[in-house]
Amino acid sequence: MRDNMTHNSPPLSGAVKKTGKLLLYLFFVFIIFGPISSLVIWSLAERWYWPHLLPSQWGTLYWERVFSRGDLFTSMMNGVTIALITTIAVAVISVPLAYILARYKIPVKRVILVLFLLPQAFPSLPIFSNILPLFYRLNIAATISGVTLIHIGAGFIYSIWTMVSVFQSIPVVLEDAANTMGASRMRTFFDISLPLAVPGIAASSLLVFLFSLEEFVGTLLVGSPFVRTLPVQLYMASMGFEMQIASVTSLIITIPGILLLVCFEKLMKAEYLSSFGRI
Repeated sequence: MRDNMTHNSPPLSGAVKKTGKLLLYLFFVFIIFGPISSLVIWSLAERWYWPHLLPSQWGTLYWERVFSRGDLFTSMMNGVTIALITTIAVAVISVPLAYILARYKIPVKRVILVLFLLPQAFPSLPIFSNILPLFYRLNIAATISGVTLIHIGAGFIYSIWTMVSVFQSIPVVLEDAANTMGASRMRTFFDISLPLAVPGIAASSLLVFLFSLEEFVGTLLVGSPFVRTLPVQLYMASMGFEMQIASVTSLIITIPGILLLVCFEKLMKAEYLSSFGRI
């Protein structure tokens, strides 16, 4: 009998492990899709009264109302325009700077990289509040130019660390071989390093674009009242207790974010991540 119990224990242990994994998967599914499902329900709820657990009347009334309003399209175009300009500007600045930090021996390289992270150590609200008077003096407050400058400064922090790790993951022997064959530093960069770094540059650009598309605090402080993006539009709807309008706007913001993160995961290679520890 003891032998039979010993023989039957492995299947029982396997069943317990499978049940534990299933419960863990269900927990993560609930954590990820629970808030999204709540937004979907609110966006389709035309009538929802206490104490009903679900809406008493469903429909697309609030979706139609959101898309019929011109301010949503204007906010969307403002956000996309600012995000595109921010992404291009950050890439143009961060790519050569990251290459220099990755390839050349700079005594204070670690200090420079830490300084790029320093603004993240403080709350963004007082930082943007202190910048706002300067923008008023320069006459760029409440303009797309002012909001774009805020996004470039904040997005540069996300880009520089990623790009340094990308260039450090490229083998130096490839550049040394090109230099041995007579190629200049400039030609080696454009013919060897830059093409190999394209997936990492694309991943970094997606990260910056997503950050700019969803940035809220700086856009609200510097851009108000004339420049509105989708996050600001969501804030305005929430302040008016328009739960359905806010839910529809949240879903419109969430869908591009999910798609961009999937693309980011496809482009981000393991060697890029491993290089973060060597910065």
